[in-house]
Amino acid sequence: MDLRGSFVAIVTPFRGGRFDRQAFERLIDFQIRGGTNGIVPCGTTGESATLTHEEHEEVIAACVAAVRGRVPVLAGTGSNSTAEAIRLTRAAKAAGAEAALLITPYYNKPPQQGLYDHYCAIAEAVDLPLVVYNCPGRTGVSISPETLARLAEHPRIIGVKDATGDPDWTTEVSMIEGLQILSGDDSRTLPLMAVGAAGVISVTANVAPAEVAQLCEAALMGRWEEARRLHRHLYRLTKLLFVESNPVPVKAAVEMMGMIGPEIRPPLSRLAEKNRAALAREMTRLGLLADSRLAVG
Repeated sequence: MDLRGSFVAIVTPFRGGRFDRQAFERLIDFQIRGGTNGIVPCGTTGESATLTHEEHEEVIAACVAAVRGRVPVLAGTGSNSTAEAIRLTRAAKAAGAEAALLITPYYNKPPQQGLYDHYCAIAEAVDLPLVVYNCPGRTGVSISPETLARLAEHPRIIGVKDATGDPDWTTEVSMIEGLQILSGDDSRTLPLMAVGAAGVISVTANVAPAEVAQLCEAALMGRWEEARRLHRHLYRLTKLLFVESNPVPVKAAVEMMGMIGPEIRPPLSRLAEKNRAALAREMTRLGLLADSRLAVG
């Protein structure tokens, strides 16, 4: 599987406390029309932490059905339990996902050998391409480049989502043969692509799919001035989309665009009004909203 371009970490819309499949299908069509290269359901942005197992499987199956083979589906199936990650990954394969994205086990903080064993166990149990997701700020553990190099020897482990914020880590990983890199931080997509990443798993693409896809394409084609222009164009929006814990701001942004309802699952809560107002102003400036005043209140 080729991990190139913009993969959207898509939000999960709710209505009356339940998964809103109709809104989800509209979001997927919006993404594909905008040039997004792949869809990532059930990640952090998709509120995977508060989905039941049944909902998790439902969202992935709904994503595959709505995509209809137009772009790859990279399903979030990670867990801090190896057995649970295997079960979720098997369900994603059964639903028709092209690959699975697996967060490093959180909270229990396994050593490097434990991380290696975890990913190898999943790769042996499920015949599906796997992407390791390294986000130490959320999980409390970071997988080392040395461990990734060992994992890259397995034919089913094809890539890594890099949310380390450490360009030295990215540079070391970029030298691992056969391992593809996707940025896990929108504001670092361009810098990471400069040292070898092939694209991004993007939160910002929920709001501006065309621009994120164009940025990735420009960088991949070596059109660096165009890529820098798009990076700067999106920078303020991207920072505002992380002014509170993801996905609080991005769900507010997609709601303001009229595509989903306002629901977000506890313990997360709605975006503070001052942050909502700032986000609305920036979206209006970028032409994503007609009038910021209509989005506040």
